[in-house]
Amino acid sequence: MTNATSIAQALPCQRRVAVQWVAAGILLPTWANGAQAQVALSGAINHAGRFRALSQRMAKAYCQQHLTVMPAAAADVMANARKLVQQGTAELARGSQSGQWPADVVRQLDEVQKQFALLDELTAVPTSRAAVVAVSEQSDRTLLVAQAVTEAIEKMARVASARLVNLAGRQRMLSQRMAKNYFLVAAKADSKLVLAQLAADANDFRQAMQSLVAAPVSTPAIRGELELAASQWVFFESALRRPADEQGMSAVATTSERLLSVMDRLTGLYEAALREVLG
Repeated sequence: MTNATSIAQALPCQRRVAVQWVAAGILLPTWANGAQAQVALSGAINHAGRFRALSQRMAKAYCQQHLTVMPAAAADVMANARKLVQQGTAELARGSQSGQWPADVVRQLDEVQKQFALLDELTAVPTSRAAVVAVSEQSDRTLLVAQAVTEAIEKMARVASARLVNLAGRQRMLSQRMAKNYFLVAAKADSKLVLAQLAADANDFRQAMQSLVAAPVSTPAIRGELELAASQWVFFESALRRPADEQGMSAVATTSERLLSVMDRLTGLYEAALREVLG
C-alpha cells in the first residue's frame, strides 16, 4: 500500500484544502440554502455513516462476551455503542423536526431506529451460539438500512463532495465487521459466507486506504492519521491471521478498537476539512 508520506507537500493548510477540493473535482453540496445547511449535511453523512459501524460493533462485542474474550472491555464497548446510537439518532432527528429531511429520509431514519431497537433487545439476552447468530444477522439487517440512509443523505448533495468523508467512515464499519466475523468463526457460528466476506472486507479496506492516501485533499493532521491508520491496519491484519486462541482473540479485540478509533478521527478530519472550505 502506498504510504501516506507520499502525499505531496504544498500550500498552507487552509488554502491548500480549498484548492484541493476544487482540483479533485469535489464540488460543494447544494442541499438547502447557505453554508450552515451544507455543513449540517456533511455532519449528517458522518452520523448516518457511523450507524454502519455501530451495528457491527454491537455484534462484535456480543460475540466477545459469548467467547469470554475480555468480557469487561466488551461490556464497555457495548455500552458505548448504545450511547453513540442514541446520540446519532437524536442529532439526525433535529433535521426531521425542522423539516430539513425529505419524507423518504425521515422514513429511513425511523427504520434505522427500529432495527437498532431489535438489535438492542437481542444483545440484552444471555449469550449462546444461536443467540450470537441471531445478533449477527440482525446487525447485518441494521447495516443495510444504515447504508441506505447514508446514501440517501449523500444524494442530497453533489456526491463527490462527501466521497472522502463517506469512504473514511466506511472503514470504521469494515474494521468492526472483520472482527465480528473472526469471532463468529471462533464461536463456530459462522456460515459459508463469513470467511469469504472477511477476505473481501480486508481487500476493500486496503483499496480504500490507497484511495485516501492518493486523494489530493490533505492537511498535516490528515496525513498523520493516514500514517497511523496504515500502521494500525498492519497490526489488525496480523491479528486476523492468528489462530482463534485466547491470545489471538484478545489481539483482534484490541486492534479492531484501535483501528476504529483512528478511522473515526480521520473521518472527522475529512468532515472538518469540508466545513473549513464551506466557511
